Amino acid sequence: MTIAADTSILARRENTSGRLSDFFWRNPKILLLLMLTPPLLWLGVIYLGSLFALLLQSFFSIDDFSGLINYEFTLATYRQLLIPSNFDIILRTVVMAVLVTLASAVIAFPIAYYAARYARGKWKVIFYLGVMLPLWSSYLVKVYAWKLILAKEGIVTWALAKLNLLWVLDAWLSLPVVGGTSLSISYTGTFIVFIYVWMPFMILPIQAALERVPGNLIEASADLGGHPAQTFRYVLFPLALPGIIAGSIFTFSLTLGDYIIPQIIGSSRLFIGQAVYAQQGTAGNIPLAAAFTVVPIVIMGLYLWMAKRQGAFDAL
Repeated sequence: MTIAADTSILARRENTSGRLSDFFWRNPKILLLLMLTPPLLWLGVIYLGSLFALLLQSFFSIDDFSGLINYEFTLATYRQLLIPSNFDIILRTVVMAVLVTLASAVIAFPIAYYAARYARGKWKVIFYLGVMLPLWSSYLVKVYAWKLILAKEGIVTWALAKLNLLWVLDAWLSLPVVGGTSLSISYTGTFIVFIYVWMPFMILPIQAALERVPGNLIEASADLGGHPAQTFRYVLFPLALPGIIAGSIFTFSLTLGDYIIPQIIGSSRLFIGQAVYAQQGTAGNIPLAAAFTVVPIVIMGLYLWMAKRQGAFDAL
């Protein structure tokens, strides 16, 4: 018994690698600390450090005469955000993000419900491929493809002309806010492309939330005389709400910060992302660009706080 116990304990190794291995085996917390130090340093220095530098820049200002940055603490740059032209940019971006999020939720819910309740076997594989496939292609390729689709000579105009419905498109494009010379140069086109690009980020969280809804609850609602609309309102929707909010985190935040889609498809009126690009590039106004960047950070901070209270993170 004593011999077996003695042989079961390994002898101390004398080489350097053996000593290190023995030391980390006896002190797992030190090994964990060493493994977490590089990513934590990256997060603290690169990510949080850049955000802090960005926030610091927003409290500086630009000298109107020399065009140089005045490194004195001031709130004048944030007051510039309240100028009508700048405030319109913020309001326009937030409204577009809200509309894209709501439309994405309405479109994504029936797709996610079918996948969670009825898709089985190969149909579930086809569902995941159909949802994920657009994410595997280039972002810019998709946007430019939609620019061609929505152009005046594109397939949408051609199809409506064949159906003798071109007058509907012309009437829509003649509207003051949503219209334009073509769908590719209008808020309507921007709205359509935003929905297409961010749709997978809404479908998957809703589908995950719906799969966790017990089927017997829906059956019990029907057995108790509940109409489908009542079942949806009082049973299905409340249980799927965390998934909807989780998906809205992606669609809302990505729309707030995106500048490529409005740059390629849309009118000349700026969104926040375009304003940041213009201010730090052409205008050279780094403090105002930083102040514009802080706006979506603050909005998303409040949105994430509310989403957490609704249990949205459980559906991610």
